[in-house]
Amino acid sequence: MKVWVRLPGRGLRIIVSVLLIVIFLMPFYWMILTAFKTLGEVLRMPPKFWVDSLQWQNFRDAFTRINFLHYTRNSLIITLGTMLGQLVVVVPAAYAFARYQFKGKNALFGIVLATMMIPGQLIFLPIFVMFAKSGLLNTYVSLIVPFIASGTAIFMLRQTFMQVPDSQLEAARLDNASEFKIIYTIMMPAAVPTLSTLALLTFIGTWNSYFFPLVWTTTDAVRTLPLGIQKLQDVEGLSPQIVMAGNMMLIVPILLVFLIARKQIIKAFTYMGVK
Repeated sequence: MKVWVRLPGRGLRIIVSVLLIVIFLMPFYWMILTAFKTLGEVLRMPPKFWVDSLQWQNFRDAFTRINFLHYTRNSLIITLGTMLGQLVVVVPAAYAFARYQFKGKNALFGIVLATMMIPGQLIFLPIFVMFAKSGLLNTYVSLIVPFIASGTAIFMLRQTFMQVPDSQLEAARLDNASEFKIIYTIMMPAAVPTLSTLALLTFIGTWNSYFFPLVWTTTDAVRTLPLGIQKLQDVEGLSPQIVMAGNMMLIVPILLVFLIARKQIIKAFTYMGVK
C-alpha cells in the first residue's frame, strides 16, 4: 500500500525536476544554438531547434569586430585584482570575528551583515563622486577597491574558522607561532572548500559585472568584456548570431573555473550542511 502511495509522489517530483531542468537549460541551449546559426536561420519563423551546419565564422567575427583581447585583459586584471584583494581583507577580518573577543564585536559584525542587504545600485553615486574628486575614474582601482570587502565572504569564512578546534590554536601559540602563521598554516587549509566557493562566486560576479564598469568608466581604457559584447551588438546591428557567439566566449572562463573548483564547492556546501 505504501508503495502505491509513494509512487505518484515520486513520479511527480521527477516530472517537476525534469521540467525545472529544461526551463533552466533552455536559455543556454538557445544561446549556443543561435551562436552556430546563419542570420537566415535566426530570423526563420517558426524557429528551428537545431542547425543544418555549424557556423564557426560567427566566433571569428565576434573576436575580430571588437578589440576582444583588450576587453578580456581588463576583465582578467579586475577579476583577479578583486579576488586577491578579498583574500587580503576578508581572511583577517573573518579570523578576528571568529577568534577574538573585543569591545563592539557584535555591533561591528551586525554592520557587516547589514551590508549584505544593501543593493550596490544605492551607493554607486556617492562612490562615483568620491572617485571623480580623487581622479580615480577610468582606472582599475575604481573597479577593484569597492568590491574587496564582502560581507558574505566574511560571514562564510567566520563560520568555517569557528569550527577549527581551540586546541590547534593553543598548540600553535605555545610554539610561538605568529597570528599570520596561524592563519596561513591552520585556518586557510581548513577553509579551502569555503575559499574555493568564495573565489568562484567572486569570479562570476566580477567577470559578469556590467553596471559598475558602465557607470564608473567613460572610456574603453579599462572597460570589461561584458561592455565589449554590448559594443559588438552596436557594431553588428541585426546580427544576433555574432552577439551570441561573443556571449559564449564570455562565459567559457566561468565554466572552466567551475569545472576546476566543483569538487571543493560541493565539499564546502556538504560541510556547511552537516554542521
